Amino acid sequence: MVTVNFQNTPCRETTAVQGSAPNISVPKAGSVVYAITSGKGGVGKSNIAANLAICLAASNKKVVLLDADFSLANLDVLLNINSRYNIGHVISGLRTIEEVTQTGPAGIEVICGASGLENLSELSTFQRQRILDDLSKLQENADAIVIDTAAGMTHSVTAFCLASDYCLVVTTPEPTAMTDAYAMIKVLVGHEYGGRISLVVNMADTFAEGKRVYQQIAQVTRRFLGTHIYQGGILLRDQKLSDAVRLRKPVVLAFPRSHISSSIIAMASKLARCSAARIDNVGFFRRVVNWFF
Repeated sequence: MVTVNFQNTPCRETTAVQGSAPNISVPKAGSVVYAITSGKGGVGKSNIAANLAICLAASNKKVVLLDADFSLANLDVLLNINSRYNIGHVISGLRTIEEVTQTGPAGIEVICGASGLENLSELSTFQRQRILDDLSKLQENADAIVIDTAAGMTHSVTAFCLASDYCLVVTTPEPTAMTDAYAMIKVLVGHEYGGRISLVVNMADTFAEGKRVYQQIAQVTRRFLGTHIYQGGILLRDQKLSDAVRLRKPVVLAFPRSHISSSIIAMASKLARCSAARIDNVGFFRRVVNWFF
């Protein structure tokens, strides 16, 4: 069980997380969209998205978790959900968003991924409007939407990231992962992304190593892109996460007192305190579609 209390605490950078899980404060500020991306596969992005969604929902907040990996979707496996319908059925017009939405652990609402979104450009204006109207209901009724994007920098991945309020770029200390994370940040900056970019360093052996990775990427980003990226969190390598995956249960529920759970809860706490949707009067899914055309 993830226990939370709500307090109005200032938004600030966090450091290492020690001991028991902290309380989370989540101010009510409308539906906020978080895109979890990486640039490279195998960095733990889907696990972070699933557990983050559960933490954000820990105080009776309505959270939607959307698997936007339309080729290798796996949130249904991580969450032990039997998925009969998915987002592809909405895109094809066979099902409504309500019919494909399932209740997941801790009451989060889960929409499983499927192939099809890349074909949005081939849809008629009427079809796109119908899909937009259907998907927009998510943002109208939810407090937060967590998007688990695919790995890489395809058009659909960048569309979801550029349309979000917060983009969490996940990396590991591996040089290839760091290079791809910087490449993703460069794409966001190049498109004049209007949200907040945070870097999450996953699978670090020590906090010092994770901090060093963040500082290296932040310094390069500041020097060559003229942009500040925030420290989203540093997650140390933890066997409990692998154990939870084998159990097909989110680690914050399977092992709530583990170090990795405490770190993810702290990360959710910081995000919740900083939450503020982009002020452009354009819904998230309309922004997604705008980036497709």
